[in-house]
Amino acid sequence: MLKGIAIVSGIVLGAVGGVIAYRAAFVDPTAAVLISNEATRQLPNLLTVAGGILLLVVGAAIAFFAARRKSRS
Repeated sequence: MLKGIAIVSGIVLGAVGGVIAYRAAFVDPTAAVLISNEATRQLPNLLTVAGGILLLVVGAAIAFFAARRKSRS
């Protein structure tokens, strides 16, 4: 029972992290605008992107380690 809950919560946490990272990098309003003589560039909020990627990695690790078979010695 606990193994199933850990797997599902890891998958959900990874999915949430992926959505946060994607939205911060491509969809949401930008954190800063860089204006130069040649063009205007919008910069994403890198802290939110890094936090989303961290959640993605942690969620994947939780699901992976919960799904592994453990041998009983």
